[in-house]
Amino acid sequence: MTTANEEQAEYWGKSVLGAKWLIHEDQLDHLLAPVLDLVLERAALKPGMRVLDIGCGTGASTIASAQEVGRNGRVLAADFSQPFAHRTRERSLDLGLTQVEVECVDAQTFGFSEGIQDAVISRFGVMFFEDPVAAFANMASALKPGGQMTFAAWGPLSDNPWFKLPHIAATNQLGQPPKVDRYAPGPLAFHDIEHVTDMMSRAGLCDVRGETVSLFLHGPDMLEETAALCMRVGPASRVISHFGASDEDIEAIRTAVAEAFAKYATDDGIRIPAAINLFQARRTT
Repeated sequence: MTTANEEQAEYWGKSVLGAKWLIHEDQLDHLLAPVLDLVLERAALKPGMRVLDIGCGTGASTIASAQEVGRNGRVLAADFSQPFAHRTRERSLDLGLTQVEVECVDAQTFGFSEGIQDAVISRFGVMFFEDPVAAFANMASALKPGGQMTFAAWGPLSDNPWFKLPHIAATNQLGQPPKVDRYAPGPLAFHDIEHVTDMMSRAGLCDVRGETVSLFLHGPDMLEETAALCMRVGPASRVISHFGASDEDIEAIRTAVAEAFAKYATDDGIRIPAAINLFQARRTT
């Protein structure tokens, strides 16, 4: 696959941290289920629709979309990670979802069929492009005139304990890693709504809108499990990787994260408040 986003494709497709998303698929699907529910609710998919799922990951959003559009609909799942695309294809086949097609492609540059999709959706799959304006324009080209794009991205770090508290625990233990551009490709790149809606408008989309939606992420039932998930694939994992943390460091961070998350324990499990930026726009008619 030729890609304009080689570094991100390498990270998600070949790194140890990327591979852990496959290993902990069930826990991550559970954690992020409220975000996917939000995207699908706003996208308002209907039976028979054609849907493009950008950054499909390991397939949760693709499967849910396929179930919404039914046998007479179509879902094209796209991800630039070969292992993720393979897993999405595998899960779809296991469920007999013949209306699903999966492509390992870079959505910034891939030549999507022009004007055939009713909807483009994404759950945390659009924050990783080197040129977001070009990516939005290319994805929009796949939409029918008037077709709608709906995607979720993380809001600001300060409003997302899932990122903030583990980051504090890791940096308290290990120190601060090198600073990066706050708009650089990565999970928090779309934290600023005005910045993103401006890029969407420059990409030629219309009826552009964005809002921050408050919801709760569903952590594993035990605090220790939630903290461990952060160590493996979450916000502390890059700090741990950068400093080559020892087992003792990792255990200290895990303990600190569990203590920080204790206030989110409820009778229904760990419920971590989150601020999700929800964006929508249409292709011009």
